Amino acid sequence: MRSRHQDIADDLRQQIITGRILPGERLPSEADLADQYKVSTVTLRRALAILQSEGLVEKIHGKGNFVRRPHRKTLYVGGWGTLDPWTAAEPALPVTVRSNTVQAQAHITTLLKVPTGSPVVEITCVSHEGKSPHGLARIYMPRDLVPAGVLDDDSTCRDAVTRFAVLGPPLAALREMVCARPPTPDEALALRIGHASIVLSITRIATDSTGRVVEATLLAFPGDRVDAVFTTHHVTDERQTRR
Repeated sequence: MRSRHQDIADDLRQQIITGRILPGERLPSEADLADQYKVSTVTLRRALAILQSEGLVEKIHGKGNFVRRPHRKTLYVGGWGTLDPWTAAEPALPVTVRSNTVQAQAHITTLLKVPTGSPVVEITCVSHEGKSPHGLARIYMPRDLVPAGVLDDDSTCRDAVTRFAVLGPPLAALREMVCARPPTPDEALALRIGHASIVLSITRIATDSTGRVVEATLLAFPGDRVDAVFTTHHVTDERQTRR
Protein backbone atom coordinates (compact mmCIF):
# COMPACT_ATOMS: atom_id res chain seq x y z
CA MET A 1 0.00 0.00 0.00
CA ARG A 2 1.39 3.39 -1.02
CA SER A 3 2.08 5.96 1.67
CA ARG A 4 0.47 9.38 1.66
CA HIS A 5 3.81 11.17 1.20
CA GLN A 6 4.46 9.15 -1.98
CA ASP A 7 1.10 10.24 -3.39
CA ILE A 8 1.93 13.88 -2.62
CA ALA A 9 5.34 13.51 -4.27
CA ASP A 10 3.64 12.01 -7.35
CA ASP A 11 1.22 14.93 -7.57
CA LEU A 12 3.90 17.60 -7.21
CA ARG A 13 6.15 15.76 -9.66
CA GLN A 14 3.37 15.70 -12.24
CA GLN A 15 2.79 19.44 -11.81
CA ILE A 16 6.50 20.08 -12.36
CA ILE A 17 6.78 17.81 -15.40
CA THR A 18 3.69 19.26 -17.09
CA GLY A 19 4.79 22.85 -16.42
CA ARG A 20 2.04 23.79 -14.01
CA ILE A 21 4.88 24.67 -11.63
CA LEU A 22 7.69 26.32 -13.61
CA PRO A 23 11.48 25.95 -13.24
CA GLY A 24 12.79 28.43 -10.70
CA GLU A 25 9.34 28.88 -9.14
CA ARG A 26 9.08 28.81 -5.38
CA LEU A 27 6.69 26.21 -3.97
CA PRO A 28 4.14 27.26 -1.36
CA SER A 29 5.47 27.11 2.20
CA GLU A 30 5.62 23.70 3.84
CA ALA A 31 2.83 24.72 6.20
CA ASP A 32 0.62 25.80 3.29
CA LEU A 33 1.33 22.62 1.34
CA ALA A 34 0.61 20.50 4.41
CA ASP A 35 -2.70 22.32 4.82
CA GLN A 36 -3.47 21.91 1.11
CA TYR A 37 -2.89 18.15 1.20
CA LYS A 38 -4.37 17.83 4.70
CA VAL A 39 -1.31 16.11 6.18
CA SER A 40 1.21 16.89 8.89
CA THR A 41 4.35 18.88 8.03
CA VAL A 42 6.37 15.73 8.78
CA THR A 43 4.52 13.84 6.02
CA LEU A 44 4.84 16.80 3.67
CA ARG A 45 8.61 17.01 4.24
CA ARG A 46 8.94 13.32 3.41
CA ALA A 47 7.25 14.03 0.07
CA LEU A 48 9.57 16.96 -0.61
CA ALA A 49 12.57 14.84 0.34
CA ILE A 50 11.69 12.44 -2.49
CA LEU A 51 11.62 15.28 -5.03
CA GLN A 52 14.85 16.72 -3.63
CA SER A 53 16.61 13.36 -3.97
CA GLU A 54 15.39 13.17 -7.59
CA GLY A 55 16.83 16.61 -8.31
CA LEU A 56 13.45 18.14 -9.13
CA VAL A 57 13.24 20.40 -6.07
CA GLU A 58 15.95 22.37 -4.33
CA LYS A 59 15.64 23.57 -0.74
CA ILE A 60 17.45 26.84 -0.08
CA HIS A 61 17.93 27.55 3.59
CA GLY A 62 15.88 30.49 4.76
CA LYS A 63 14.11 30.90 1.41
CA GLY A 64 12.07 27.78 0.79
CA ASN A 65 11.70 25.02 -1.80
CA PHE A 66 12.21 25.82 -5.47
CA VAL A 67 11.75 23.84 -8.68
CA ARG A 68 15.20 23.25 -10.11
CA ARG A 69 16.06 24.80 -13.43
CA PRO A 70 17.44 22.34 -16.00
CA HIS A 71 21.22 22.39 -15.62
CA ARG A 72 23.43 22.63 -18.65
CA LYS A 73 26.10 19.96 -18.86
CA THR A 74 29.77 20.76 -18.90
CA LEU A 75 32.56 18.64 -20.30
CA TYR A 76 35.41 17.25 -18.25
CA VAL A 77 38.31 16.49 -20.58
CA GLY A 78 40.60 14.03 -18.85
CA GLY A 79 44.25 13.38 -19.47
CA TRP A 80 47.43 15.34 -19.95
CA GLY A 81 47.12 19.11 -20.20
CA THR A 82 43.66 19.37 -18.65
CA LEU A 83 43.10 22.86 -17.30
CA ASP A 84 39.43 23.53 -16.81
CA PRO A 85 36.88 20.71 -16.44
CA TRP A 86 34.12 23.25 -15.80
CA THR A 87 34.59 25.29 -18.95
CA ALA A 88 36.26 22.98 -21.41
CA ALA A 89 33.33 23.21 -23.82
CA GLU A 90 31.53 26.45 -23.02
CA PRO A 91 31.84 29.91 -21.43
CA ALA A 92 33.23 30.01 -17.91
CA LEU A 93 31.00 29.59 -14.91
CA PRO A 94 31.55 31.92 -11.94
CA VAL A 95 33.78 30.30 -9.33
CA THR A 96 34.24 31.13 -5.67
CA VAL A 97 37.62 30.30 -4.15
CA ARG A 98 38.62 29.79 -0.53
CA SER A 99 42.12 28.83 0.61
CA ASN A 100 43.87 28.10 3.88
CA THR A 101 46.71 26.08 5.38
CA VAL A 102 45.84 22.88 7.23
CA GLN A 103 47.65 19.93 8.76
CA ALA A 104 47.56 16.82 6.59
CA GLN A 105 45.38 14.09 8.02
CA ALA A 106 43.92 10.74 6.95
CA HIS A 107 43.39 10.41 3.18
CA ILE A 108 45.32 13.62 2.39
CA THR A 109 48.51 12.12 3.82
CA THR A 110 47.94 9.09 1.57
CA LEU A 111 47.25 11.16 -1.56
CA LEU A 112 50.18 13.54 -1.12
CA LYS A 113 52.48 10.95 0.49
CA VAL A 114 53.40 13.29 3.33
CA PRO A 115 53.66 12.66 7.10
CA THR A 116 50.63 13.25 9.27
CA GLY A 117 50.53 16.85 10.47
CA SER A 118 52.54 18.24 7.55
CA PRO A 119 51.49 21.76 6.47
CA VAL A 120 49.28 21.52 3.38
CA VAL A 121 47.49 24.22 1.43
CA GLU A 122 43.80 23.47 0.81
CA ILE A 123 42.05 25.42 -1.95
CA THR A 124 38.29 24.93 -2.26
CA CYS A 125 36.55 26.01 -5.47
CA VAL A 126 32.79 25.96 -6.13
CA SER A 127 31.41 26.79 -9.57
CA HIS A 128 27.93 28.28 -9.90
CA GLU A 129 25.22 28.35 -12.55
CA GLY A 130 22.95 31.16 -11.51
CA LYS A 131 22.39 30.65 -7.80
CA SER A 132 22.95 26.90 -7.91
CA PRO A 133 26.31 25.20 -7.22
CA HIS A 134 27.52 23.31 -10.28
CA GLY A 135 30.74 21.60 -9.23
CA LEU A 136 33.16 21.28 -6.32
CA ALA A 137 36.94 21.02 -6.30
CA ARG A 138 39.37 20.70 -3.42
CA ILE A 139 43.04 21.17 -4.33
CA TYR A 140 45.79 20.08 -1.94
CA MET A 141 49.50 20.94 -2.21
CA PRO A 142 52.48 20.60 0.14
CA ARG A 143 53.00 24.06 1.61
CA ASP A 144 56.59 24.36 0.37
CA LEU A 145 55.49 23.87 -3.25
CA VAL A 146 52.83 26.58 -3.36
CA PRO A 147 53.87 29.40 -5.72
CA ALA A 148 54.16 32.88 -4.23
CA GLY A 149 50.89 34.81 -4.27
CA VAL A 150 48.50 31.89 -4.62
CA LEU A 151 47.09 32.48 -1.14
CA ASP A 152 46.66 36.23 -1.68
CA ASP A 153 43.07 37.36 -2.27
CA ASP A 154 44.10 39.70 -5.09
CA SER A 155 46.59 37.34 -6.68
CA THR A 156 46.66 36.86 -10.43
CA CYS A 157 47.20 33.18 -9.63
CA ARG A 158 43.57 32.99 -8.56
CA ASP A 159 42.49 32.60 -12.18
CA ALA A 160 44.84 29.65 -12.58
CA VAL A 161 43.53 28.12 -9.37
CA THR A 162 39.92 28.22 -10.57
CA ARG A 163 41.00 26.42 -13.72
CA PHE A 164 42.77 23.65 -11.80
CA ALA A 165 46.02 24.16 -13.66
CA VAL A 166 48.76 22.29 -11.87
CA LEU A 167 50.36 25.07 -9.88
CA GLY A 168 53.56 23.42 -8.73
CA PRO A 169 56.72 22.23 -10.54
CA PRO A 170 56.56 20.87 -14.13
CA LEU A 171 54.65 17.60 -14.39
CA ALA A 172 55.97 14.19 -15.28
CA ALA A 173 52.72 12.27 -14.76
CA LEU A 174 49.05 12.89 -14.12
CA ARG A 175 46.85 10.07 -12.81
CA GLU A 176 43.06 10.26 -12.61
CA MET A 177 40.71 7.92 -10.75
CA VAL A 178 37.01 8.14 -11.60
CA CYS A 179 33.95 6.67 -9.93
CA ALA A 180 30.22 7.31 -9.47
CA ARG A 181 29.06 7.29 -5.86
CA PRO A 182 26.69 8.96 -3.37
CA PRO A 183 27.92 12.36 -2.16
CA THR A 184 29.63 12.80 1.19
CA PRO A 185 27.71 14.99 3.68
CA ASP A 186 30.09 17.91 2.91
CA GLU A 187 29.59 17.48 -0.86
CA ALA A 188 25.80 17.25 -0.52
CA LEU A 189 25.81 20.47 1.50
CA ALA A 190 28.17 22.35 -0.85
CA LEU A 191 26.36 21.24 -4.01
CA ARG A 192 22.88 21.43 -2.45
CA ILE A 193 21.91 17.94 -3.61
CA GLY A 194 20.16 15.06 -1.90
CA HIS A 195 22.12 12.34 -0.14
CA ALA A 196 20.55 9.81 -2.52
CA SER A 197 21.96 11.63 -5.56
CA ILE A 198 24.95 10.35 -7.51
CA VAL A 199 28.11 12.39 -8.07
CA LEU A 200 30.89 11.88 -10.58
CA SER A 201 34.02 11.78 -8.42
CA ILE A 202 37.44 12.39 -9.99
CA THR A 203 40.70 12.24 -8.05
CA ARG A 204 43.70 13.76 -9.87
CA ILE A 205 47.25 13.09 -8.69
CA ALA A 206 50.10 15.09 -10.27
CA THR A 207 53.71 14.03 -9.80
CA ASP A 208 57.03 15.59 -10.86
CA SER A 209 60.04 13.92 -12.49
CA THR A 210 61.31 12.66 -9.11
CA GLY A 211 58.00 10.95 -8.38
CA ARG A 212 57.00 13.45 -5.71
CA VAL A 213 53.27 14.24 -5.53
CA VAL A 214 52.97 17.98 -6.17
CA GLU A 215 49.19 18.29 -6.21
CA ALA A 216 46.07 16.26 -5.41
CA THR A 217 42.69 17.49 -6.65
CA LEU A 218 39.35 16.04 -5.56
CA LEU A 219 36.50 16.89 -7.95
CA ALA A 220 32.80 16.21 -7.41
CA PHE A 221 30.05 16.95 -9.94
CA PRO A 222 26.35 16.05 -9.69
CA GLY A 223 25.96 13.19 -12.14
CA ASP A 224 23.38 15.00 -14.28
CA ARG A 225 25.60 18.03 -14.93
CA VAL A 226 28.80 16.70 -16.48
CA ASP A 227 30.10 14.42 -19.21
CA ALA A 228 33.65 13.09 -18.96
CA VAL A 229 35.87 12.36 -21.97
CA PHE A 230 39.18 10.49 -21.75
CA THR A 231 41.41 9.92 -24.79
CA THR A 232 44.02 7.17 -24.88
CA HIS A 233 46.95 7.59 -27.28
CA HIS A 234 48.41 4.43 -28.77
CA VAL A 235 52.15 4.06 -28.26
CA THR A 236 53.91 1.95 -30.88
CA ASP A 237 56.53 -0.46 -29.60
CA GLU A 238 59.86 0.45 -31.25
CA ARG A 239 60.71 -3.24 -31.58
CA GLN A 240 57.66 -3.72 -33.81
CA THR A 241 58.52 -0.74 -36.04
CA ARG A 242 61.99 -2.17 -36.71
CA ARG A 243 60.63 -5.42 -38.09
